[in-house]
Amino acid sequence: MPQAQFAGYYVAQSKGYYKAEGLDVTIKPGGPDISPVQVIAGNGADVVVNWMPDALAAREAGVPLVNIAQVFNQSGLMLTCKKASGVSSPKDFKGKTLGVWYGGNEYPFLNWMAKLGLKPDTDIKIMKQGFNVDPLLQNQAACISTMIYNEYWQEVDAGVKESDLITFFYENQGVASLEDGLYVLGSKLKDPAFVARMGKFLKATFKGWNDAVANPTEAAKIVVAADTSGSASEKVQKRQMENVAKLITNAGTAKIGYLEPAAFERTVKVLMTGGSSPVIKKDPGKAAYSHVVWEAASK
Repeated sequence: MPQAQFAGYYVAQSKGYYKAEGLDVTIKPGGPDISPVQVIAGNGADVVVNWMPDALAAREAGVPLVNIAQVFNQSGLMLTCKKASGVSSPKDFKGKTLGVWYGGNEYPFLNWMAKLGLKPDTDIKIMKQGFNVDPLLQNQAACISTMIYNEYWQEVDAGVKESDLITFFYENQGVASLEDGLYVLGSKLKDPAFVARMGKFLKATFKGWNDAVANPTEAAKIVVAADTSGSASEKVQKRQMENVAKLITNAGTAKIGYLEPAAFERTVKVLMTGGSSPVIKKDPGKAAYSHVVWEAASK
């Protein structure tokens, strides 16, 4: 949806970067009820934004998704808890109710709990969380899933003091997986014309992201203008953009969007060791990502 999490695409479109590459780009809305995997499998899109756990699970299930670029090279996912619930460290999770997003987002969480030796329904209670912060505000859960650029600030905006919260970044717990990568169907990469066209798409997209990171105020205005519902706030989107920028540490460099093989392998390891229910059973290997489009964009 039009928000700063996806600002680079909206900036590239608004400032004519796609058009300058000879591309006519349509940004289709996603959301909690729309599966990027189903959309691309049904030829409803040429490329989709997705988190790697969902993409690799889909690949193992038979949808040959291939990562062609990794815009976010840091994870923004965290568990946010009210200090009043008695949580000051991960060891305090035992006996608590924890809000977790599903649809692929639960896998890093389950891996983390397995590492801590905490069994769902025995040591902890998992609440299937919607994309909101109600369970924390209404004290239905001690901790909930949040993103550094979105839900965390929804809590603060709702009146919860930051000093009353404690956050645990997945990135710091050794269970982070890659988020917001760009994926295409592997079969398409056999077509040189498709690779060339997607190379132009990445080139324009990276330009959009570099601009968004460098100028959050401009990016916020562009995102708000793209939101036909009229619900987006420029102040909120600017703050979101400033936090999104922390996850794109290679913005403004020649490495933006490059998927580091070590980061891919680390994510695979996390996804294969999720306790009794790993996300994927087999290492997908190098076939699950390709630098060919990124290299075309760099020329």
